[in-house]
Amino acid sequence: MTSAVPNKSDLEHMTPTFRLIHRFLSYYRPFLSILLFDLFCAALTTLCDIVLPLIVRFITNTAMNDIAALTVGKILSMGGIYLALRLVDAAANFYMSSYGHIMGTYMETAMRRDLFASLQRQSFSFYSETKIGQVMARITSDLFDVTEFAHHCPEEFFIAAIKIAASFAILCTMSVPLTLIIFCVIPLMVWTTRFFNKRMRAAFLAGRRQIGEINAQVEDSLLGIRVVKSFANEHMEEEKFARGNNDFEKIKRTQYFYMAGFNTSTRLFDGIMYLLVVVSGSLFLIRGSITAADLVAYLLYVTTLLTSVRRIVEFTEQFQRGITGVERFYQLLDAPVEIQDKVGAEEYVDVKGAVTFDNVSFKYSGESRDVLTHINLEVKPGESVALVGPSGGGKTTLCSLIPRFYDVTSGAIRVDGHDVRDLRVHSLRRRIGVVQQDVYLFSGTIFDNIIYGRPGATREQVIEAAKMADAHKFIEQMPHGYDTHIGERGVKLSGGQKQRISIARVFLKNPPILILDEATSALDNESEWVVQQSLERLAKGRTTFTIAHRLTTIRNATVIWVLTDEGVVEQGTHAELLARRGVYYDLYHQYMEAV
Repeated sequence: MTSAVPNKSDLEHMTPTFRLIHRFLSYYRPFLSILLFDLFCAALTTLCDIVLPLIVRFITNTAMNDIAALTVGKILSMGGIYLALRLVDAAANFYMSSYGHIMGTYMETAMRRDLFASLQRQSFSFYSETKIGQVMARITSDLFDVTEFAHHCPEEFFIAAIKIAASFAILCTMSVPLTLIIFCVIPLMVWTTRFFNKRMRAAFLAGRRQIGEINAQVEDSLLGIRVVKSFANEHMEEEKFARGNNDFEKIKRTQYFYMAGFNTSTRLFDGIMYLLVVVSGSLFLIRGSITAADLVAYLLYVTTLLTSVRRIVEFTEQFQRGITGVERFYQLLDAPVEIQDKVGAEEYVDVKGAVTFDNVSFKYSGESRDVLTHINLEVKPGESVALVGPSGGGKTTLCSLIPRFYDVTSGAIRVDGHDVRDLRVHSLRRRIGVVQQDVYLFSGTIFDNIIYGRPGATREQVIEAAKMADAHKFIEQMPHGYDTHIGERGVKLSGGQKQRISIARVFLKNPPILILDEATSALDNESEWVVQQSLERLAKGRTTFTIAHRLTTIRNATVIWVLTDEGVVEQGTHAELLARRGVYYDLYHQYMEAV
């Protein structure tokens, strides 16, 4: 879990706001015309606030100097001007409220697209070290706040800049000394707001991380709800959730503490500025340095100035939410992609299926111990290779290096003479099919899951692949056949049915190289026999790597590799290895006794 409150490290590791906004500007580029017109409308909306004090000043001065000069016509003309400005303000505000928000939505959509594309490029190691709940928080709730930020940030600061600049210029025409006195307070206000802003942002960042932790914990608990209920551990899950929820509560308390300090200091400066205007303005009025009409207009402009500051204050919470969302967006977008195409990478064509392990060693990132050490093996096209050995010996890891799910630490893996790192990743993986023990089916229909193996295939090709996988018969018996929805992760199907659908998916893909990762170990005997027949049809004519737990399924393999933490200690056919009476002999007899 993350710390319950933002610490010094949070403050030190935050990306400077200017740098974040500078990068974020690129997302405005496609919508520059909308943004510019939005800012033009924002300028129009400030006219009413700027002009009203001038109208009041004109009427007051005219009345004090010559009441007879203040005719009904002049009053109505002033009222007409102000009404026209209000109509312009209404039209401009409508555009800002509609198209301004739509622009923010466009930008959110573009950012979510870029982030999802970046996540698709990430390697297995990234997902081994990253909680999906954290990723979900960044791609959903974080970007919701960015929408409002993208729209209101330029608007609010642009309006505030116009009002402050206009107020300063107009106030100087009334009284330069009084204006300088008022604006001397602003630097102190800026310093105070920066102090609270920095800590508010750190608190919002900690809150983002913590809500990601909560999402991850909820996802973990709900996906494992069957395990939770089977062990009657609902109370344990509630306690785990309560700890994370209470940490989030502490962070929110810290957020609101700094927000309260920010708002209170701003209100205090409001009072100080009004006090300065009233006291100093009255003294200047006594000395004749300012007229009564100017003092009234002065107070109105100070009100306009403080209203602008107050709007910025009210926007600050939204700004901090938005900027922390932008920061977390770029943190994820900038995460290094370990497995990617090198410059000049080639397409994998003329595939035969030969695979060579040339002095291959591998260890996982952050680990000190090698999982594989100096592996030298060669597989000819169409050969069937079985990998056996104790758990943790590196069987799955060795096979995962072929499609570059991970890159070797040293040495090289070659397919048909090509180093896999010299081939385009997408091209390489299109030629390799993987059937795993833990089958993952997407939420949708059976047809959707099979055609995933080759998007664009015809329905007839999908059905033929299902027949080859011995899945067509049970699919036809489903309520809607191939169009039956199977629920999240195929929850409506049995283990054998899910496995046969995954095999049909690989049949449709039709890869020359095949990896079977303990594909039958989780099935009952009847399902295993059916699936095994499907796998044998699938493996025919392909270079096949079979990671086996049930040793009776690999008797007909071309070669068996016995892999331990010391590397490949034995290799040969089933009969040869039994005759050798070594590690494989012991494993086989242990398995037969257990059966």
